[in-house]
Parts: sequence; structure tokens; C-alpha cells
Amino acid sequence: MAGNAAKKTKDEEIELSIVMPCLNEAETLEICIQKCQKFIKENNLSAEVIIADNGSTDGSQEIATRNGARVIPVPIRGYGAALIGGIEAAKGKYVAMGDADDSYDFGSLMPFIEKLRNGAELCMGNRFKGGIEPGAMPPLHKYLGNPVLSFLGRIFYNLPIGDFHCGLRAFNRQSILGLNLNTTGMEFASEMVVKAGLNHLRMEEAPTTLKKDGRSRPPHLRSWRDGWRHLKFLLTFAPKWLYLFPGILLFVLGAMGLVWLLPGDGAIGQIRLGVHTLLFSSAFIIMATQILSFAFLARLFGVREEFWRETPTLKAIREFFTVERGCIIGGLSILTGIILAIVAVMDWAKLSYGPLETEKMMRLAIPSVLFSCLGLQSIFTAFFAGLLTQPKPQKILH
Repeated sequence: MAGNAAKKTKDEEIELSIVMPCLNEAETLEICIQKCQKFIKENNLSAEVIIADNGSTDGSQEIATRNGARVIPVPIRGYGAALIGGIEAAKGKYVAMGDADDSYDFGSLMPFIEKLRNGAELCMGNRFKGGIEPGAMPPLHKYLGNPVLSFLGRIFYNLPIGDFHCGLRAFNRQSILGLNLNTTGMEFASEMVVKAGLNHLRMEEAPTTLKKDGRSRPPHLRSWRDGWRHLKFLLTFAPKWLYLFPGILLFVLGAMGLVWLLPGDGAIGQIRLGVHTLLFSSAFIIMATQILSFAFLARLFGVREEFWRETPTLKAIREFFTVERGCIIGGLSILTGIILAIVAVMDWAKLSYGPLETEKMMRLAIPSVLFSCLGLQSIFTAFFAGLLTQPKPQKILH
């Protein structure tokens, strides 16, 4: 009992855990651990080095143990999986993570730690501010991939982060564990920043350098595959940009065309626009309504899963657009479509069901189909929203 109490006290005194994911990093692992140990000693820190091993077969585990690091076996493959395993096993109040390829300077972690001590919950490294040595980053990543993805991340999430994918970062362990991170691949880097922003964690940056890694083999990163996974993640958690804004744009274009061309043909210069353009305008409105319904449902799902908080606007829409109101609105819209269809058939009957006056008939048929589709969309969206707003099951203690 006394030994366990002493061990617990010792663990609680650890301020920093340095976590490195590892998959066959025998060439560079030793120098990385030694740099970490030197940093810890020079700054008189209570810290540990953790190697989250992803199934290395080159003796990386023995190298880590020999150099005083703690090895955590992580059976699930992937960059994110290894880091999640290492973070969960860490004993420090703060965690710093970095690659085991000798590309990051572990001796420059003190600015990160100081920012955490001053209240930051996530401190990101910024390679573009600290410096990228020649050959350290492929031109595709340096001039396209990282800048573009980081720019989109800042736009989508309004975050003050200049380098979304820097592998060197430090954070408050409990704050990050509270985000329930679960991606197993390279997109883990984006997931941490995005969910930290959505949960309003305090984020700061520290300049860091990047040098060419010391490995003789190619890196695990695959540019296009992993770039797409990052972009996919950024879009998935940004329903305003993925659904709302494109939906509004399509709806405005479609509504303008409908209002303009429903009474009769129009022209732009020498170009005449008629019922065919009206048909496309109607299709724009149908597609826009579908996309906007996805925006609404995605926001509701995000609130249900606690990805983000419910805004006053979303709450007002949710409270208004109940299943009952959705069915009433949808029913009236379908009824309007049916009435227009009846009018069209009656006009056809006046011609003894002979050849149609195409343009006149299309100006009745197109709105008929449009209102019918919008009505169905309203009804099904209302029921789906009702499902997403059902209370979660509660555990009742007897």
C-alpha cells in the first residue's frame, strides 16, 4: 500500500509527457529520445518520454527502453491511433507530441510549455514562422497542401492557427482527452485542432523549425491520400461551408431565374432564355433545398453528438420547424403542385387532348413538379429532424 501511494504521488508530480508515434523508426528514434532527455534535464522538468509503438519490427522498442523511454504498444495501426494510445497512457499534466524522424527540434519545447502554464490548452507549432530548411518539406506540401488546408481551416473555423498540420504541438492532457478524438490516420492532426476550436479551447502558436528527417526510407505520409483525408475532415465538420453557403447560392440563382422567366421568355443581349432555362432554375431550387436540409440536419446531429453548441438561430429554426409544421408546410406545397397539375390538364382538355402548347404547358408543369418536390422534402426533413432531436436515453438508477 505504501509503495502504491508513493508511486501515485510520483506520477502526479510529472508535469510533461513527450509522446512520439513510432513505426520502424530505428534509424532516428535514439537521437530523438536523447534530445528529449537533454531538454528535460536542461530545463529541470519533471517529465517522461513515451514511445507509442505501432508494431515496429526493427528493434525500435529496445532502442526506446535502452534510452529511458516508456514504450506503449498500440495494436491499432495509424498515426492517430498511435498518438491516442500514447496520450491516454501519459502521466503528465501536459503532453507534447512530435514525430520520431528527427525533423522537429524537441529542444525548443519550452515556449510551448510556458504558454500552457499561462492558461493555453493547445499550443501549435508553426513551421512557416519558425523556418523550414531546404528539402525538409516537399514543394507540393510547402506551397500548396499545407498553406491551402491551413487557410481553409482558418476560414471554416475562424481559428488563429497558421499551420494546421504541424506535427510538433503541446496541450493540456485533460482538455484534449475531453474532445474524444477518434480518427486513426493522418487526419488526426486536423481533428485535434478542429474539435479544440469547436469546444472553444484556448489556442496559441509557437514558432518551430523543420529540418530534413534522418530516415533513409520514404515517409509514411502519402500526399494525395492524406491530403484528401484532411480536407474531408475539415469539410465534414463545417456544415456552413459544405452545405449552407452553396445551398443559399443555388437557391438565389434558381429563384431569380424562376421569378424572371415564369411570366415569359427573357434575354441577355442576343441570348434568348425560355422554358428550358426555367427548368434548370427549378432544378437549382430543388437541389438547393436538399442541400439546405442537409445543413439543418448536420447542425442538429452535431449538437446531439456534442460536436458544437446549439446557436440561438438553430434553436429558433428547430423550435419552429417541428414535425407537425413540416407536414403542414409540405402538405400545402404538394397541394399547390397538384392544383397546378390539374390546371395544366384542364388546359390540355380545352385542346381536346391534342398537340400541346409547349411553352404554356411547361410554365404550369415546372412549378407543379417544383412545389410537389419541395413538399415531400419538407415532410421527410421534418421527420428526420424530429429523430435527431429525440432525447438521448438516460440511465435510471434504481
